[in-house]
This record gives sequence, C-alpha cells and structure tokens, in this order.
Amino acid sequence: APAFTLTSSHPMSPRPRPVPDRGPVPLTRRRLLALGGGAFVLALVPRALRHQRQLVTRTIPVMGTLAEVLVVHHDRAEAEAAIDLAFERLRWVDATMSRFRAESDIGRVNLGAWRDAVPVHPATAVVIRDALRWAELSEGAYDPGVARLVEAWDVTHRTQPPARVAFQRLAGRQFHRGIGLDRWQGRPVVRFDSPDIGLDLGGIAKGYAVDAAIAALESVGIRDAVVNAGGDLRAIGRSADGDWWRVGIRDPAAPARISSEIEVINQAIATSGDYLQGFDYGGRRYHHILDPATGEPREAAVHSVTVRGQTCLAADAGATAVFGLPIDGARATLRNAAPELEVVE
Repeated sequence: APAFTLTSSHPMSPRPRPVPDRGPVPLTRRRLLALGGGAFVLALVPRALRHQRQLVTRTIPVMGTLAEVLVVHHDRAEAEAAIDLAFERLRWVDATMSRFRAESDIGRVNLGAWRDAVPVHPATAVVIRDALRWAELSEGAYDPGVARLVEAWDVTHRTQPPARVAFQRLAGRQFHRGIGLDRWQGRPVVRFDSPDIGLDLGGIAKGYAVDAAIAALESVGIRDAVVNAGGDLRAIGRSADGDWWRVGIRDPAAPARISSEIEVINQAIATSGDYLQGFDYGGRRYHHILDPATGEPREAAVHSVTVRGQTCLAADAGATAVFGLPIDGARATLRNAAPELEVVE
C-alpha cells in the first residue's frame, strides 16, 4: 500500500498548514489517481477544474517500490517526454546505488572496500557524504554502514528473528566512523576499516533519486509536478487546478485509510514506518528500520513518522533517524540536527 495520497485541492493558503483532522478517510476509486508503492497516495483533480492544463501520470516499479510521476503541462507529448527522463534518472540511481546489485557502486564497494579503495561515481560520493553527515548529526541513529546487520535480519524473507549471535556482535559499532571517502587520481574512492562494514544507502538514496527526478523534469521546463517513490515524495509548482498539492498520509494501523492530510508546494516529505516491511513473531513486530545501537529493529513509540523539508534526501534521512521516537523527541532531534526539517503530525 502506498504511503501518501494527493487528495482534491481547495483554495490556496498563504503557507503550508495541516488539514483539520476529521478522522480516517476511506480511499475510494473516485479519489484515487494512482497507488504508488509506499506511504502516500495521489488523487485526481476533477477534469473541469484543469483550465486547459493536462495532468499526465505514469507509474513504474523501481528501487523496490512503485514510483509515480505526475506532470501538469499544456502539452501532453512534452509531459510524456519529461516523465521518460524522470524515470530514466530513477533507474540510473537504482542501478548505481543499490546494494542488491553486485555491479553497482555500492555492490562493488561492499565487495572490495575492506581490502582496497574502490572508485565510485561522483553522484554516489555525494550521497555517501550526505549519509555520513547525517550519521554524525543523528549521533549514529542513522548509520549507512550497517548493511551486514540488515543482511542478518533480512526481514523481507524471514518469518522469525535470527539467532542473537548473528547480529549481537554488530551492535553499537558506529560503523559510519569506519567509512572513508577520499579522492584518488581525480576520482572519489571509498575505503572501510573493518570487514564488518557494509554500505546500505536505503535510508537516503531513494530521497536523492526523487530529487534527481525532479531536477530532470525542471531541466526540460516542467514547473508543476510530483515524484512519489514509496515513502518519499517531492512536489514542485501547483496541482492541475492551480492550488497546492494536497497529500494524504496513510494510517499505519489501517493502510487502506488516510490518517491526515497536508498541503505541499515546492517541498518534499518522507515517511518511515514499521508496517511496510517486516514480520510479526511472538507478539512483536520485527521491521526493516534497525537500531544501530542494539542491532535489532528499533522499538517504536509510534508506527510511522513523516518529515517535511526542502529536499527529499534530507527528509528521507531525517525520517529514518527519528523513526520510533515520541513526537516530542523526534522534533527535538531534528531541531538539533537539521532545523530546516519538521515533523508532520
């Protein structure tokens, strides 16, 4: 089930503001535009309100989710060509930064960076650099070096927890401090100081990919669009009726319903939650967001958190870092680490 929904718009407000909570809203076929693959869903604006501007949408599987691009433009052919370019950018990031591909930058780094420096693409270096910065800002609550820990848990395929010996020795190691990013012969290179380190950019690369897709749209003159990839969404310009994009956030307790709605214009939002990937065992939810300090899925005071910011990369990393904290604790963490981000209720 997708994480967000773009619901029908109402007159523009002077600033972003939450829509008053009127209780969970059923997701009906009339409201839905496309389902995507995470915490958000986007809904159709009535055709009569479009004023000659066309809303063009497409959805593809990429980066382990369903990604959708919506473009509002007067020329459908130009919109379709721009969407092609946006999806090309998403696929490129997936091919370059996925830890599941042995030939990707991250695949090669995880195979060889303990023995020797491994060259990577400059874009990969940018994401790694930001990931390491976020690891420091969050005091290790977000750590891109825990791929071996993620592999030990493998919550996508498991139905019960691994033996403690499989992950206990990897807990509390602050692996991000052992990742070196440097340059050699003019190229960025990565080196690990321990064979137990493995890069997993899952908490930040999808946000970067959404930002890159938006940049691709803007490069060909698109000014009104949304890119939604699972729990990562960024909107530019206005919706088809000229108002702000209205986004509904799924209820983690009942993903077929919307728990709240917000308005977004030239902003990004990202959601981290325990209900999309994981399994239940012995009365406990074991999900994919691991606590580097304990080596186990993070104990969660809340089942999802949504963060808003100017870039999807920052919102993605921020949501991963504060997931599981009470709302006041999440706000305090972001206030100290990245004051430009805010937690959305």
